[in-house]
Amino acid sequence: MAESKTIGTLIAWAQQSLDQAGTGNAAQETLWLLANALGLESHHLASKAEQPVSAEVWARVGSLVSRRVAREPLQYILGTQEFCGLEFHVSPAVLIPRPETELLVQEVVRGGGLNKDAVLVDVGTGSGCVAITLATILNRTRILAMDHSPEALAVAKNNAQRHAVDDKIDWMEGDLLSPLREREMAGAVDVIVSNPPYIAEVDWADLQPEVRLFEPRLALIGGQKGTEFHERLLQDSREFLVPGGLLVMEIGQGQASALRRTAEQVGGYAALQVVEDAAGIERVVIAQRLG
Repeated sequence: MAESKTIGTLIAWAQQSLDQAGTGNAAQETLWLLANALGLESHHLASKAEQPVSAEVWARVGSLVSRRVAREPLQYILGTQEFCGLEFHVSPAVLIPRPETELLVQEVVRGGGLNKDAVLVDVGTGSGCVAITLATILNRTRILAMDHSPEALAVAKNNAQRHAVDDKIDWMEGDLLSPLREREMAGAVDVIVSNPPYIAEVDWADLQPEVRLFEPRLALIGGQKGTEFHERLLQDSREFLVPGGLLVMEIGQGQASALRRTAEQVGGYAALQVVEDAAGIERVVIAQRLG
């Protein structure tokens, strides 16, 4: 590190380190990391470039930069990620919320037809970002959020408390829809929403190190094809959805055609609706229960 211990030299060193590591957005990430370490807003750093910093601060920033150089996701280092305008705590126990998943929320609100007596289920809730965001929008809808991981549920509950909606969500631990069967909720659910794992096993080795080395594998890999969880949800959701109820799922690129065929084979649904994201990629499928 440079001998002149100022915020400016610290910024220069950190950015050079991230550049050499190939993180992709070194300048902006440097500002976020330093702002976090110094307890400042990132836009205030430039005006404080000549301000000296202590050896303790150098060490603190050095630790954060080292973690990012090792390709640990910035969101895990900072501990937060924005989703639908809300800030969520994240840890390696949960998948980092992605902007494209916001489309799930939009489609549920747009097409769910949810009234005050409606029941909505979020399967594989992870950080709770989908269930919690919907809880802030749908005031009287009953929301059940479930996950197979107790560690993920702990993160989600913390986020619900953070956004003052914990009393609006019923948290359940279990594999996919099994908690609903335990509660005898056949034919009682209006909307099932899920961002299930959808990466195929064959694609695992090609993922960015931030994803492959740090995010929970069980939240990413859907099986040999990548659509195994979607197929299970199409099969099992028929038991719990009311007539006209919706199953809304995020999918990976190129998976819509296979899921259309699965829905036809399973039966009990109207023609599958597919929604593209802002990049023109088929991102969400919606299956409406017949009856």
